[in-house]
Amino acid sequence: MTLPRLNIYRHDRGARALVTLAGVINPDTAPRVRAALERCLQDGITLIDVDLTTVDRCDDSGLSVFLDVSERAAETHAFLVLHHPSPQTERLLMDRGSDGLLYPMRPGGARPQRA
Repeated sequence: MTLPRLNIYRHDRGARALVTLAGVINPDTAPRVRAALERCLQDGITLIDVDLTTVDRCDDSGLSVFLDVSERAAETHAFLVLHHPSPQTERLLMDRGSDGLLYPMRPGGARPQRA
């Protein structure tokens, strides 16, 4: 049996990180995604941009990671923003009422600046 492949790349610029994910996010790989995103928060990153352009598939376990880390980020006044999700992933987020991860609003209605 071959495990799904997932590559995680991180590029920091000050208090901002771009995390690019490539491959499949499922129950086997979601813990690695969680660890990478939580590491950003531990390192003091306040804006985590997650690029999903090259994610082949993201199931509920991946969405749960994004939601959990987003909640944790909010507790420390940080933000997690998902970029370029597949139409399927975007639909799942919208259905769960979690489209704030795609179009985040800061207090007062301001959006975080894009990279």
